[in-house]
Formats: sequence, structure tokens, C-alpha cells
Amino acid sequence: MPDTPSAPVLLGDQPGSFPHSVLAERHPAIIRQVREAFPYEPWQHRALDDLLANCTKGEIEPLPADAHDRDLWETWGLREYTGRSWFDVPWLWSESWFYRRLLQAVGYFGPGPWQGIDPFRPFKLAELDSRETDEELAALDDLAGLPAAEQAQALLHGSLWGNRADLGFRLSAEGARAADAAPGLVADDSDRLWALLGGTGTGTLCLVADNAGRELVPDLLLIAHLLANGRIGRAVLHVKPYPYYVSDATTADVVDALRRLTGAGGAAAAYGQRLWSALADGRLTLRAHPFSCAPLPYEEMPADLRADFASATLTVVKGDLNYRRLVGDRLWAPTTPFPDVTAYFPGPVAALRTLKSDVITGLDARTEAELVAAEDQRWRTSGTHALIQLRTP
Repeated sequence: MPDTPSAPVLLGDQPGSFPHSVLAERHPAIIRQVREAFPYEPWQHRALDDLLANCTKGEIEPLPADAHDRDLWETWGLREYTGRSWFDVPWLWSESWFYRRLLQAVGYFGPGPWQGIDPFRPFKLAELDSRETDEELAALDDLAGLPAAEQAQALLHGSLWGNRADLGFRLSAEGARAADAAPGLVADDSDRLWALLGGTGTGTLCLVADNAGRELVPDLLLIAHLLANGRIGRAVLHVKPYPYYVSDATTADVVDALRRLTGAGGAAAAYGQRLWSALADGRLTLRAHPFSCAPLPYEEMPADLRADFASATLTVVKGDLNYRRLVGDRLWAPTTPFPDVTAYFPGPVAALRTLKSDVITGLDARTEAELVAAEDQRWRTSGTHALIQLRTP
């Protein structure tokens, strides 16, 4: 990956910057929300208080000697960063470290009665059980009457926009977005993506999931459609091995989403049943690799994960965090070619991402100029723009 002074690694040390606001404001807010979501015991409250003080004003501390993943984190940079401010190390690393420490504070890793209790589960379930989810699943009944290619495109956009998935189902909205001076979709390689998934019924799709709840459901729907229509022969869904970044999907979240689909009735239930059967017969496989929670870019992925991606017809990387890991969490010039910064990837790779952080590559100069003229730099983090980018070897 290019390493130039013009593309510095993002840190959280600049007050007023987006990374600084995440470390100084969002993380303390998450601690408060988690504290209120469970009837935690006194020792957990004390640990959360300690984390609040440490992550905002303290220094990075080593893991306990008996931590199950201490050696792993030391290889991921903990030895180097111990004793430094959370704001003075790479932002990606600080964010990941926060969630590892939060799980430690609430006893997730055990042993004890709180072992394995997801501190973010109430938020995930509330979203999955919302009226908005009902409406999005009901829209699948109308989608069923469209030609397969139009269904596929709608489901792709549903997966792209996540919890704005209804925009994907209502194809008429696409024209409205395209007419904007600075369109919502700032890069679109979807035609090339479909050419890779040409319908032989034998290829493998790896999908690296992002969020649970309403954002995971469209990912599952897309997989179900591709399997049912012979665009792929099997799918591998990569999820997180433990709760991460508030809403990132774990195996338990996949199960919750499948139950939501199968219990919804209509077309949604049919999708859910197809996915349930695909898991049972091996056409859909789940992976929860430890590196999925690593504070590192994918360029540093281990050999076994590299082999997984190398064997896929296409790897689809979902969401903002995974995009940062895919291209490197750097302040690239927006016109930096996406194929250049992903040249290390061992096979064809596509990014489906709603823009929620400063990192961006692969824009043409005209699009960047229109975005800046319309919104200054707010377009990078507002979540109102998205991209579909593809690199093939």
C-alpha cells in the first residue's frame, strides 16, 4: 500500500476533528448507555468508571497477565502503545482497544455469570424489532414481482444503504438520488460487480459483514437471492468473534436476524427459510476469525484469512469500518485510485459503504469538487453518501 506523507495515518489528537470527537465524546456516551442497559453489579460499575477515566484522560495500559488474548494484542501493537495517550496512537487502534476494554469491564470474557453477555444486545434487538424493520420486510412482497435482475439491484442497494434499506427496495428513489447536484452514490461499480457474479452457480462469495439488526438483514437477503438465482454456489459470511463497535454482527446476531425473517411471514419468511436451509446444507457458512476484531488494516491479515479471500470469486466488504481497514485508515486524497490502495488483496474485492468517516478513495475529481462545493467536508462523515467500488486483479 502506498505510504506517502500526503496520506497520514489518522490519529485522534486534533480537537475538533472527527476522530477526536469519537474518542472524547462518543466513547464516554457509549459507556453511559451500556451502564444503563443492564443491571450491572458494583464491580462492573467501578470498572466502567475506571475505563471512562482511562480512555479520556489516561494512558493505554497492558492487559491482565491471565487475559486469554494478551499475546494476540501484544502482536497487534499493545507493547508499542502501552503508556501512550489514547489520542496519540492510530485512531483505528484506539477505537478497537476501547471495545476490547469495555468487554473486559463488564465481564464478557469471564469466568463468571456475565461471561458471554453482549453489552450491546438490547440496542441490536430494539432495532431489529422496530416498526421500520416491519416496513422494510413487508416491502419484500412487492419486490418479488420484479424481474430477477431488478430484484438483485434493489437488494444490492439495500445492503449498501443498511438501515436506509427501504431506499433500495423502492427503485423509483434511485432516479431522485441521481439527479442531485452531489448524488448520494458517489462511485458505482455495480455493473462490473454483476459481471463477476455471472450466474454459473459455482462461485463463492465472501461477505464481510458490518452491523447487526436492520443492516444485517439486507446482507442476508442479498446472499439468499444470489444463491437462489444461481449467481453463486456458496457464500461465506464473516462476522465478529465477539461484540465490537456497538453494533457489529456476531453469530448470535445472524441467528436473531434469521429468526426475525422466518417469523415475519410473506416473502421475508421465504428468504429466511432459504437461508436456514443454506446453513444446514453448507451453501452458507459462517466465519468468525480473530482478525475480524483486530485494530489493523486488512493488508496485515494472516495467511489463513488471506487464503479464504483468495479462493473466493468475490469478497464484498461491508460498511465504514471495514472500508477503513480495507484501504488503510489514512487521510488519502479522495482521487487516490481504489485499485492502488487495495492491490495487496488476494482476490477480487468490492466495497459497499455508507460514508461515516474521513477516509475515502476512488472518486473522480468532478465528483469531489461537487461534494466539497455543496457540503464542504461534511459529506465524508454525514452518512448521506455511499459507494460501490470494485477491484479485480
